[in-house]
Formats: sequence, structure tokens, C-alpha cells
Amino acid sequence: MSEKIITRFAPSPTGNPHLGSLRNALYSWLVARQSGGKFLLRIEDTDRKRLKEESADQIIEMLKWTGLDWDEDVVYQSDRKGVYREYAEKLVETGKAYYCFCSPEDLQNMRKEQLEKGLKPGYDGRCARLTLDEVNKKIKDGLPKAIRFKMPDGGEIEGVDIIKGRVVFQAESQEDFIILKADGYPTYHLASVVDDHLFGVNYVLRSEEWLSSLPKHIKIYEALGWSLPRFAHLPLILAPDKSKLSKRHGAVSVFDFRDEGILPEALINFVLLLGWHPKKGDEQEIFSRDEMLEKFRLDDVQTSPAIFDREKLEWINGVYIRKLSLSKLADLSKPFFERAGIDIGDRDLEKIVSLEQQRIRKLTEIPEKVSFVFQLPEYESDLLVWKKSDKKNTKKALSDLYVWLESIPEEKWNKEYLEDNIKTKIEENGWGMGDVLWPMRVALTGMRHSPGPFECADVLGREETLRRIKQAGEKLSSEYDK
Repeated sequence: MSEKIITRFAPSPTGNPHLGSLRNALYSWLVARQSGGKFLLRIEDTDRKRLKEESADQIIEMLKWTGLDWDEDVVYQSDRKGVYREYAEKLVETGKAYYCFCSPEDLQNMRKEQLEKGLKPGYDGRCARLTLDEVNKKIKDGLPKAIRFKMPDGGEIEGVDIIKGRVVFQAESQEDFIILKADGYPTYHLASVVDDHLFGVNYVLRSEEWLSSLPKHIKIYEALGWSLPRFAHLPLILAPDKSKLSKRHGAVSVFDFRDEGILPEALINFVLLLGWHPKKGDEQEIFSRDEMLEKFRLDDVQTSPAIFDREKLEWINGVYIRKLSLSKLADLSKPFFERAGIDIGDRDLEKIVSLEQQRIRKLTEIPEKVSFVFQLPEYESDLLVWKKSDKKNTKKALSDLYVWLESIPEEKWNKEYLEDNIKTKIEENGWGMGDVLWPMRVALTGMRHSPGPFECADVLGREETLRRIKQAGEKLSSEYDK
């Protein structure tokens, strides 16, 4: 790109960051980085009623966790009230806006009367019709006042969206709207336009739900004599049933996914595909950060809603888990063992997590799947018996297995040597592989589905492996002796 693009991520700190927020940040980051431009972070904290103090910190934490670095200092709109008032007053002076003295009760009664008359509810512009003397008297009387932007009475308001193309709005459907509240705080409409202009933002990426605000923002830009940035309204993210994605569909907060054991690289990769895919014929689904920067184009973002697919997210996460080094996987797994109440002690955690690295899709799965390493679960003796075998033969197989394993010295106790030695013994003694290896695996794990017996024996060590094989044989003894 020849043009250096400046984008911004401008969330409102009213709750935990969600997938839509992360996607807005990712796409904005990609577009800026592709052009060698800037990616700015702005906290739009002017809605004081819905503000959650911890939310701003969570937004910053999310960006750091996912590696979406920003340029320049974080801008907090609550620190810039004077700037917004200056531009709001300027719009009043030029006749593009006016003071509104309507109380919440006035607005409620107005809406009630309109509904009773079968009219579309909306502000009727009554304060725009006040004379200068009436305005000055209300100000002198100390009445609370907001500032409303004056929208045109008729005609069309036309905009261009990178994703949707030409969009047209009927001006008559647009009511005069508040740009500065009576408490001195700006609304989103004024503050976002002012800051985007003053900080040089030339690409505005935001969710489709803000498309209805586009005519308001176009008119504010025009009223202030400013050039418009390019807008891109990203498609909604819906649940599999095409309803709005919510908590009833599982985790939706970025930190809920983190707590489930989703890796940041996997979540970013998944979010990339919520509304965008490579060019037709390119079936790639796993992208490094460099590949994202190389292939992502706003022009390729779809107009239809994106569908949240948990299966795909977990599949992608599994791919990234398998790419981790054992030391990294062990380190990332520690908090999940602690949460599960499992004391790792001095055990070799890298060896333990290696048992499931090729199978798990979330880090939360590891403690449960390898819990047998720390404590053998209770199991029925019937589970030890392989297919058409019986308890008598299974007891004999375990007895032979114990002898074979006991002959292996500590210094040769590893997965490869165990596998070669035991399989050779099985063949020499005319046993079927399943007749020995199935009860061996169950004896070591107490589970129907688990890692292979040699991997488990390697992790458990010689002494514990022999103890569990002996215990399994004893579990069968009472049945065998009958």
C-alpha cells in the first residue's frame, strides 16, 4: 500500500472484551501494519452510567495477551471533555447545532404523545424553534442544557463503505441528536468524529451495528469542514442458530476463552476467519501473523454475518497446541493443574503433558486426561479384559508382563526400549498384542480411553508401573480363583 493508513481501536469500557471487539482490533491492526501506518488505542469512556472501571484495563490486557501492539499513548476520552465542548459550541455558533433544554420527563411525554397519535417516536426539534431571547433566558435561569446536532429535513445522505459499497440514507428518517449531554460529556457521535479527525485516523473499522450512525457522522464531518475517513462496517458475528451470540452459547468474552485454555495465537487465527477468507481456491485456515499481514484484505471481508463455530475454534487451538514446545506447553499448563487441585510436586511435567499434546484441543483438558499419573482412579476388573479374552487369561498375561517389566533395569526404562522389549516378549510367548497391551494400559491408567501403555509406563516410572500391574493382577485374583 502506498498510503500510510491510520486506524484506531476505540472500545467503550462497559464490560468484558468480546469476540467482536477482538476482531475489530485485529482487522484494524492488520490494515495499519500492512501500510506501515499507525494503530491507535482510544478508550471511549464518556458513557458514565454504563462505565465499568476494570473494563479499560481488561481491554489493554486483551491487546497485550493477543500481541496487538498499538502506537502512541492510550487516549481516554473522559480526559478530553474540553475539546469536545469546544467543537460542540462551534457547531452552535455556525447554526449546525442548538441548545436543548428538554428534561428526561419532557422527552418521555413527547414519545408518549407521538405513540398515541400513531407517529414514529423521535425528537420533534422543539428547542430548535426557540428564539434567541428564549434561549438566553433559559440559560440565565440555569436550566440544564444539552447540545443537539441539526440534521437536514429532506434529501439523501450518501456514504461509501469499503465492504458494503454505496449506502444511502433518507434524511427525513434522521432526527436531531445529542452531541453534548447536559453533564458535559460528549456522545459517541461527536467524540469519535472529533478524535478520528484530530488524530489523523483515515480508516474507521467498526461493527455493522454502527452503520446506522454513518449519516450522523457524515453530517458532523461536513459541518466542521473536515474530510471523511474511509469506513468499513464489519459483519455481525452470530450464533450457529443465526441468533445474536450471547452467554447461552458458551464463552463469548475473550477472557472466558483464555480461561478455557484457548491460546491467543489460536483465538486470533479463529477471529481472522470470522468474516474473511483468502481468495477463492485458497483453502488455508492456519495463518501465522506474517501470513495474515500478507494475505488479509478488507475488500475480501464478506457482507453476510459470520457464524461462530466452536468446533472450528477448538480444532484450530489443537493445531496450535501441537506446535508448542514441551517446555512451553508445560509452562502454560501449570495454572490449569493448580485450578484442578493437582499438586505436580517434583514430577517431570514436560513428560506428563507429552502424553496428551497430540490429542487435546484445550489446555483445560490436560489435568483431567493425565490425572491418572497422580492418582489411579477406581475401575472395575472387567475393564482389564480384552475383547474375547477372559479374566483367567488376563491374569496370566498381567503376571507374565510383570516378570518381563521387572527384568528391565532402571537405566533402560524409556518408551522406545519398553515397546521393543515387551512386543518381542509377547511374540515369543504367543500372546496376542491386545491380550497384553490392553490390560497393561488399563492397569496403568484405570481408563478406557487413554494414551498408549508404553508412554504411560515411561511417565509413571519403573516402580509405579510395577506396582499398578501387580495391583491389577490382585484385582483379578478373587475372580480367577473361583
